[in-house]
Amino acid sequence: MATATKSPSENIQNKDSANGSVRVEIFDQGYNLRGSDAEYILKLAAYVDAKMRAVAEHTQTVDTARVAVLAAINIADEYHLAKGNFGQAPDVKQRAKHLSHVLDELLEDTRKAG
Repeated sequence: MATATKSPSENIQNKDSANGSVRVEIFDQGYNLRGSDAEYILKLAAYVDAKMRAVAEHTQTVDTARVAVLAAINIADEYHLAKGNFGQAPDVKQRAKHLSHVLDELLEDTRKAG
């Protein structure tokens, strides 16, 4: 399983300190990403890779764009739940159950279509 990683010779191959570039691999695709914190970039890339692999495993689709969109929806949902629930006290378990049901329906529809 490929994830966002640094090789042992990270300073030569995966990190270009001149422009802040870090080489990562997400869902078997290589990307050069720029930022001020290479470790944080690697952590984000590993998270996205894991989400895409989880979606691909549940949908059994080979369409990378579809996997990416479904993973993005999942990540956006997590973000909005965290953002919206910070400082509020809604029934988190009920919302999580509802969203899980909605996601299951989406994934089932994707399986049927794919």
